[in-house]
Amino acid sequence: MPAPRRLPRCAPRATSAAMPRYALKIEYHGAPFSGWQRQKDHPSVQGAIESALARLEPGPHTIAAAGRTDAGVHALGQVAHCDLVRDWDPFRLSEALNYHLKPAPVAILDCARVDADWHARFSAVERRYLFRILLRRAPATHDRGLVWQVQHDLDVTRMQEGATFLLGHHDFTTFRASICQAASPVKTLDELRVERTDGLSGPEIHFHLRARSFLHNQVRSFVGTLERVGAGAWTPQDVQTALAARDRAACGPVCPPHGLYLAAAGYGDDPFV
Repeated sequence: MPAPRRLPRCAPRATSAAMPRYALKIEYHGAPFSGWQRQKDHPSVQGAIESALARLEPGPHTIAAAGRTDAGVHALGQVAHCDLVRDWDPFRLSEALNYHLKPAPVAILDCARVDADWHARFSAVERRYLFRILLRRAPATHDRGLVWQVQHDLDVTRMQEGATFLLGHHDFTTFRASICQAASPVKTLDELRVERTDGLSGPEIHFHLRARSFLHNQVRSFVGTLERVGAGAWTPQDVQTALAARDRAACGPVCPPHGLYLAAAGYGDDPFV
């Protein structure tokens, strides 16, 4: 009896060390998602992009991001990286991903080839966040789900005075979620700027925050506390007292997620320049 014919072996998938790595700049509307991080039974931004990657090359794919946003939080400049077998032209890769991401409210704004040791999270030297408060009594229509609507006026000068106490290197236990997994509550806040601006739907208060990294719910805890200062329920000095307490119970109300945006992640060598 003739020997059975030996079938050719499939070439193994290339290891991550030999695979081209790409940085992705991503924008998304967070409302339909349970957050950035992939979850088994809930839609996520990570899951949507990994599914789009699998349409281009067989998976599974695992991408890493500069920051893990919570459910309902948006992004203007999230950054992630992926490893692929094929040597893609970055522009064609971004176009292909955008095609396969439809109709999800996720867009690849830019794509760049990076070194194999470049990492979207660990190579980042700063993160920037924006929080939007809309000041008007009538219900939001065009900006619904994109702003925190407050029906009373807020004193920007008082809020900025309170924000000053949060700048610098501190133990931020008061402004840290109880489920935060960070190894330490000590962080350095480089910027917390409060400004009033004219939005398309009415006057808005914008909070601009910058730090190397943030604790879970830190930004929303800051904004919720400072809103109380702007409304006159707290004094600016009450923020200093809450910070010194190092007690979660001393925090003001945590504001809702839908006014929060991951605005940008910064790198020593910006891959998108």
